[in-house]
Amino acid sequence: AFDLDREPDRVRDAYGRSYLGQNLLLTRRLVEAGVPMVQVSDIPVRGEHFWDLHYGTIFTRLKDLILPALDRALSAFLNDLANRGLLEQTLVITGGEFGRTPWIDRTPGQGGREHWPRCYSMLLAGAGIRGGQTFGSSDRAAAYPASNPVGPWDLGATMLHLAGFDPDVSIFDPVQNRARRICEGTVIRGLL
Repeated sequence: AFDLDREPDRVRDAYGRSYLGQNLLLTRRLVEAGVPMVQVSDIPVRGEHFWDLHYGTIFTRLKDLILPALDRALSAFLNDLANRGLLEQTLVITGGEFGRTPWIDRTPGQGGREHWPRCYSMLLAGAGIRGGQTFGSSDRAAAYPASNPVGPWDLGATMLHLAGFDPDVSIFDPVQNRARRICEGTVIRGLL
């Protein structure tokens, strides 16, 4: 599964020869081989500030480098999974670790956008997620949720549900000497 040289050049090119493109192609191969969970990172070696755009080059980097590679690789990945009959059983989540401030940082030497935990977007596909929808909205400034707010715990509950686990199940926690739910979130039914 790790030998990308087994893929035709046209497939490798469809994903893009970027770090992310080739990682998503490898991910498709791992899914085909039966690996139940794969996490993909788009941070190249020594690229710690690749997506962490706190600087004035934010819009140029997004437009010219980062977003075209993401668009190409992710669309090829989703199409490839669908064409191979794997999307129905594969949950794809695309997102970052944080949202970004709805304003540009005016600190000298910065000029980008800082971390913002109150509102951000993710893309979900496959495994029972209803396609072609937008779930939730933000206020006019994209600073706070305006409708259908959810948290990471809700995403976790939804992931457990789609994997066939009941997120409301409790287990005994010997440290606290009590039963605890395995997930504190609620399944996001509007996505299904």
